[in-house]
Amino acid sequence: MKSVLYKYRIFIGIFIVFSAITLFLFYGALKPKKTLPIYNPADVNPELVDSTIQYVSKYHTIADFSFTNQNGKTITQKDYEGKIYVADFFFTTCGTICPKMTANLVDVQKAIINNPKVMLLSHTVFPEVDTVAALKAYALEHGVVDSKWNLVTGDKKEIYTMARKSYLAVKLGKPSELYDMVHTENFVLVDAKKRVRGFYDGTKKEDMERLIEDINFLCEN
Repeated sequence: MKSVLYKYRIFIGIFIVFSAITLFLFYGALKPKKTLPIYNPADVNPELVDSTIQYVSKYHTIADFSFTNQNGKTITQKDYEGKIYVADFFFTTCGTICPKMTANLVDVQKAIINNPKVMLLSHTVFPEVDTVAALKAYALEHGVVDSKWNLVTGDKKEIYTMARKSYLAVKLGKPSELYDMVHTENFVLVDAKKRVRGFYDGTKKEDMERLIEDINFLCEN
């Protein structure tokens, strides 16, 4: 009797383990795999996109660029070739959302500091004020690591064009002032193929957690 009971218990134990493994595998097969969208101009808020490209629904990539960073070095797309990076738009004298954005981007910098695949790129929307010297002072104040994060200035028209036609992330400013821009809280995630893969509110910690998670996802896929 004891032998039969023992065998019965073994059978029940094996059955439970087998059932658990089966359910785990079944759940794993059915669980949706994480994906990230590829954004085109037609997919985002028209306010953030230049009207000449709002109809574009596929094959959008970041255009070539050439700006000057906080060290007076010319930064081009070649410096970001094959890299995953986060782009944003700011200005050094901003006292509203920029401090939060910068603090959060510093946290992102900490998260990717040892990852050679990832960089950061911040564009000033007030190049007439944000000289190389101003950017350098700002970089030193906030602990910017030069090898990971470029703060860039340049021709306002070119910055405007990148903001509205490539990154799809900046609103129009005063209609009466040509190339005026109102920077937004958007951080833009760009993959190694120069495609826009995500937008994040640079003032929110929870969005930074999602951004770091998505960066890691791109690094692994």
